[in-house]
Amino acid sequence: MAETDVRKMSLFKLGWPIFVQCLLSLCLGYVDTLMISNYNEKSVGGLGNANQILGFLTLAFTVISSAAGVMIAQYIGAKLKEKLNEIYTVSIFFNLVLSGVISFILFIGCDVILKFMKVPLVMVPDAKAYIEIVGGFMFVQAMIDVFSQIFRNNGKTKFGMVIALSMNIINIAGNYVFLYGPLKHLNLGVRGVALSTTFSRIIALVVAIILFKYKIEGKISVKYLWPFPKEILFKLLKLGVPTAGENISYNIAQIIILMMVNSFDSVVITNTKNFATIVSNFAYLYSVSAAVATSIIVGHAVGAGEYDFAYGRVIKSLKKSLVISVAIAFVSWIVSPITIGLFTNSNEIIRLSQKVLAICIFLEVGRTANLVVINSMRAAGDVKFPTYLGMASMWGVAVLFGYIFAIVLDMGLVGLWIAMAMDELLRGAVVCIRWKKGSWRGKRVIEE
Repeated sequence: MAETDVRKMSLFKLGWPIFVQCLLSLCLGYVDTLMISNYNEKSVGGLGNANQILGFLTLAFTVISSAAGVMIAQYIGAKLKEKLNEIYTVSIFFNLVLSGVISFILFIGCDVILKFMKVPLVMVPDAKAYIEIVGGFMFVQAMIDVFSQIFRNNGKTKFGMVIALSMNIINIAGNYVFLYGPLKHLNLGVRGVALSTTFSRIIALVVAIILFKYKIEGKISVKYLWPFPKEILFKLLKLGVPTAGENISYNIAQIIILMMVNSFDSVVITNTKNFATIVSNFAYLYSVSAAVATSIIVGHAVGAGEYDFAYGRVIKSLKKSLVISVAIAFVSWIVSPITIGLFTNSNEIIRLSQKVLAICIFLEVGRTANLVVINSMRAAGDVKFPTYLGMASMWGVAVLFGYIFAIVLDMGLVGLWIAMAMDELLRGAVVCIRWKKGSWRGKRVIEE
């Protein structure tokens, strides 16, 4: 099997499949929201809350999967492949066990979680139905996450795109069957959407296993667990816990912000938050794809000891990403009456969404810098600083000032978005300074 030298690949060649994959991954959740909003708009809030909860719990899988990605890239870059099979196997089996525990917690504690989140009573039945089904099969998503990291860091970014495409096609078809097609008489609503989402993920996992078996140089087998490679698991946890910490902290902060939104007990505010988030997320798609592609190159380069090469690729990627992502955010604001109108006919929601999306133009500057630079810092092995910075800024700026602006000063959703923009801009400035200072150099996973 021919070896791919990732460092010689262009950012476009490596990144465009990631862009499509990210777009399709966003669509997987958003298609559910769009189709259910046309079926029953009252169910949108329940679905949005369920996805927020499941999205947060899914972050537990990134502790290992993200660390595996960093290790795979650096070991391949250093041409030290003897440990890759152990990394693959430990990552898969650890995430399988972890996802089983999380599924059990969801099964026995769903009602408590929804009550803690202050989900409005009218939205609880739909949120619970979705969580019970999709959450019960969390292990499928856990496996997909690891395989995605394996493919990406081997330079096979198209594989992730194929997996995401298969998930979306099956999901859309399933939603149609349950909501508008032959099985609509069952009146399953959100439960039907959850069944469709779960089935699409199962098929995607089967595709991932086939691609790994025939296209990746490596094996996953229980024989690599005996004797148990404790040093591999220790490295994965040492690298993964801080790496996932920043994302976990961010999502906890977002859950607190969602609780503030729910405290208004307003369908208008709740649905505006969901719709505006959907539209604004498309603005950072290019930045995400460029950030992930850059981090893969950085991982391989740092593994080979080529720090100057890694530095230059990040700076070049950041400049392009800022221009494009901010331009997309601006266009999203201009056309927001049309895009938000796809989800609702409420003029009140459309007007409030316009205000929020205008703030997103400024938010995108900071978020783009965070995506590109922090992903590259992690790929280089500099994993602790982003976590400490993230926790300090998210809670000291986004949550604190979000409460002050939204609740104390009664600025509502607009106040929350201003606080989140302040958080992103502050962190973006700090990580850019750290990258230029070179504090990330010499922190690679592989011993010198």
